[in-house]
Amino acid sequence: MKSTYWTSGIVAMGLFFGCSTSSLDKVNPNQVITANYYKNSAELLKGVNAVYAVWQSANLTGREWFFLHDLRSDDVASGGGQLEAPRNQILSGAQNPGNGVALSVWNGLYRVIHRANVVIDNGPAVTDNAALAKRVVAEAKFLRAMAYFDLTTFWGAVPLYTNYVTEVDGTKAKSSVDEIYTLLTTDLLAVQTDLPATATGADLGRATKGAAQALLARVYMQKGDYASAKTQLQSIISSGLYKLTANYLDNFIEETEFNTESIFEIGFSKIGDFNWDGDGNDNGANETMTRSQEYSAIGWRNLIPSDGLLNEYENTAKGDAKTDPRLKYNFYFIGDAYNNGLNTLMESQVQGNTSVVNGVTQKVSWRKYTAMYKNNETFYTSGINMRLIRYAEVLLMMAEAENETGNSANAIALLNQIRARASVAMPPYPTANYPVNSKAEVFRAVVHEKRVEQAGEQIRNRDILRWRAQNKLQTEPIPYFAKGKQELLPIPQQELDNNSKLTQKDQNPGY
Repeated sequence: MKSTYWTSGIVAMGLFFGCSTSSLDKVNPNQVITANYYKNSAELLKGVNAVYAVWQSANLTGREWFFLHDLRSDDVASGGGQLEAPRNQILSGAQNPGNGVALSVWNGLYRVIHRANVVIDNGPAVTDNAALAKRVVAEAKFLRAMAYFDLTTFWGAVPLYTNYVTEVDGTKAKSSVDEIYTLLTTDLLAVQTDLPATATGADLGRATKGAAQALLARVYMQKGDYASAKTQLQSIISSGLYKLTANYLDNFIEETEFNTESIFEIGFSKIGDFNWDGDGNDNGANETMTRSQEYSAIGWRNLIPSDGLLNEYENTAKGDAKTDPRLKYNFYFIGDAYNNGLNTLMESQVQGNTSVVNGVTQKVSWRKYTAMYKNNETFYTSGINMRLIRYAEVLLMMAEAENETGNSANAIALLNQIRARASVAMPPYPTANYPVNSKAEVFRAVVHEKRVEQAGEQIRNRDILRWRAQNKLQTEPIPYFAKGKQELLPIPQQELDNNSKLTQKDQNPGY
């Protein structure tokens, strides 16, 4: 896209100064362009690596992506006055079409799509290693599907590009959510044949068959097609390739990445320092991400866990048989040890707002994905990988799907499998506060278990959308929610201004 704007600028200058355009009509024979690249499998592989790089960038999992998901859920609250205005707008439901956080994610997702389409379009002509070319194209389709799934759950109907854009006026009008889901379903079914069952060595972090199946299950769940979701999820479970880790925290620290529970994760490494690279063009010089710094108790602490989330955990203080260990695994409380046990968290170290947990006012901060477990740094961008899909989610999705299709007993067994993890060991359902005698009671247990297990994992906001659309929420969890507006984010004004196929009439309702 950058080369398009550069070419346009050159043409405009030629017209302004009255120069002969023939003098500018030169092609550098040494320049690498799309037309003379992607001629072999090695070049195609580099092309898909560039797609992963965008997913790793600051616009997406490196920073703004996790913010946008979390801000749209009820898992977080403002850490204090240090939270920037664009983020606070989304958190309070006051976002507008000029919101910079939403625009960053929008741009990042469409960069993914553009780069993926280059690989997908050029892949069939690569013949030197047909098997590798097929796998690379399948990876590109998977990464594109992840981008479109985010786009349609955040913004609804959006422009759908299935080929890479080669001209300034190659923009598209909006396609319906059904059209987008049709593409995702078709692609995610097709790529399962060409993706490997596992990835090892230098291929760790690449898409696998299980990742495609889990993403497709998410799509089916969002559509309310629980029977089809079960088919995909059962295949993952039956493969025997994945299992829950004994230690819950192994899923969120640097030393135990790509473990048995990991289905798909975006890789980071403590190489250099984060340079706020938004487009994935940093050539690998900076591979860290900001989650630890943004949420850490001794960092910026921009977002903290919401009171609702903290009080969702079972606790002896409110009559439960056991306090859920995941409360301490997910959050730091004043007095907790950190930095390999060498330091104790003091209130004077923690800036910003307080929480109320079972009636007690105190400062609580995120522990998940923060690097405090091994250091005492007040500024630290980490090399902790972002686990986008893990096996626990597969079991939780399967539990919900089983309950929705009339198999509540199977659902309960799956929930209890999650609770039986060695480091969690919570009493099995039914419990005094979570009976499971009906479909509705089992659903309530599913909602509870998903929230306490997957807190701050960018899952809850989409769950709320699905359950709200299916009239399953007993109470509205988002305090600012206004029907007919807050279901979707506003289409970025920059897109409406620059896309010749869109007008203000294409803006989402309420904006």
